[in-house]
Amino acid sequence: MRSDYIHRFGAEIDEAHEKMRKDVMRTIESHGSKTISDLPDMTEGERVKWLFWNLHENLEDFRRLEPTLIGQIMCTQLTVTDGLSMATEKVGMEKKIALICRWHLRLAYTSYQNEEAYPIGEGSVDLAVVNSTPEQPPLQKNQKGYLDSDSSLYPNQLYLYGWVTPPIWDAIKEHLYSPTPNCHTDLILRDDCLFPVKSGFDFVAGPPGAIGITNLEFCVSSHSVERRSSRRTETLQR
Repeated sequence: MRSDYIHRFGAEIDEAHEKMRKDVMRTIESHGSKTISDLPDMTEGERVKWLFWNLHENLEDFRRLEPTLIGQIMCTQLTVTDGLSMATEKVGMEKKIALICRWHLRLAYTSYQNEEAYPIGEGSVDLAVVNSTPEQPPLQKNQKGYLDSDSSLYPNQLYLYGWVTPPIWDAIKEHLYSPTPNCHTDLILRDDCLFPVKSGFDFVAGPPGAIGITNLEFCVSSHSVERRSSRRTETLQR
């Protein structure tokens, strides 16, 4: 009896979620259906809409462009809470990382053997430092996070919510807090780690219209100021 109850109401919840997702996609379809040649003339917010719509509605063709999100980490904040958690209502210690990123979308044009990177605005990344999948945000077993937006102009900026294990945090924190000007860290989200949160993609979870993340990659580069400036410019303009 209980399993029938869960199955029936679980299906109704999934159907309602899918309806909300489709409604969200309709609001950004006019931007998402534009061609690649329109990207240079679009605003950063319009490019975010283009990205979300194509991942949801044009995934097979969009994958051929090998889309990669590059988050240049501009600011880092670590929060440690010891006591009652407002999110989980449990007593204990919590660690969370808040990153301010400047996002770029890199696309590969295989027919021309060329790559282009387009700025898509700033956003934030909130990561819990835990040993197993956290309860907040609610994620599936193999999921590391999801991309969403809390803007009324959905989506306007990218907000990533997820988690990393303590060993990963220990490996990257010295680079995030490095005072030297020749060290920078990027958060890389490759196309084979990005999946729309919709029916048929049960290994990711998130709000209606969100993009699931199944892998996080931190890329740390250290070189001279001159090389850093020229290389970063070259990478984002290719």
